[in-house]
Amino acid sequence: MFHTPLRLSRNTAIRCAIVAAFSILALLPHPSHAQQSPKQNPSEAAAKKRAKRPPKPFRWVNPMPPKHASGLRHGTFASRIANQDVGYCVLLPEDYDLTSQRYPVVYYLHGGRPGDETKSIKLAEHWVRLRQEHGIQPIIYVLVNGGPVSHYNVPDRVGVQGQPDALGADVFIKELIPHIDATYRTIADRQARGLEGFSQGGRGTMRLSLRYPELFSSVAAGGGGYATEKRISESPESAESETLRFAKGDNTWDLARAYAARKDAPKLNLMIYVGTKGFNYENNLQYLEFLAEQGIEYQALIVPGVTHSAIGIYAKQGLKIMRFHEGNFARRSAR
Repeated sequence: MFHTPLRLSRNTAIRCAIVAAFSILALLPHPSHAQQSPKQNPSEAAAKKRAKRPPKPFRWVNPMPPKHASGLRHGTFASRIANQDVGYCVLLPEDYDLTSQRYPVVYYLHGGRPGDETKSIKLAEHWVRLRQEHGIQPIIYVLVNGGPVSHYNVPDRVGVQGQPDALGADVFIKELIPHIDATYRTIADRQARGLEGFSQGGRGTMRLSLRYPELFSSVAAGGGGYATEKRISESPESAESETLRFAKGDNTWDLARAYAARKDAPKLNLMIYVGTKGFNYENNLQYLEFLAEQGIEYQALIVPGVTHSAIGIYAKQGLKIMRFHEGNFARRSAR
């Protein structure tokens, strides 16, 4: 079959030519588009933005913002290790001042570095809200200042006076915990003591619970950078970078192997939580597989659609995390 050629008027032909020209131009890359870089994952872009932002000068004591959750207080203690006062924030139950009751405690380790006890205070709003809405048993929450290299001891680093200044883990474990038990009505027992944190605080939570299982029973590690810890484990010098060297074996991989090998190790009730859009999602899955290989039991809380954000995870699944601690502390009362 043959088609007869279509005859167009001169004006119609011109209009068709213009439309065709614009159609071709629409298919060509726009100059501004051609120079654009590939679209980044929002969480990766946020991480790069944070990396470029110069860190605030480190201080062991930081003022608490005027707007904060009801019941949240700021305190300090005299640290012999840091040779100065060290700050912390504490969220007390609503009826704390009206009773003589003792309470379990969860210590929360902030992300990023350097340390600052006020970094995670927005989470206190979720703790208060979820406790009120769902009748969660009262728990004391303590927000920790992790030191210059958050929640690590870095023996090779020295301060202006020639003494080690990055001993955040020791300040927390050896001084803050005894201070809280002596100052507030806590149940000073591992069965009533929890540990939680996010990002660098998440890997700090895993590292310190595996290192000191006799101190904690309920452990919730969020969004930890286990790929970094793996590099520390595999490096002959146990280094994260050329200028930041950690004590050999002080990482979540070597400590997990050591914990699994102990016959007398107290049982850790362990949860690892992470958002599927977070940049640490894949290495959290890898670390979960590693824990399973070591025979270490855990609960996994995978939160779909959430980036590298503790607030984002609490907005969706904070109740499960708080119920996790509540359930572990309840087991102590049942004994």
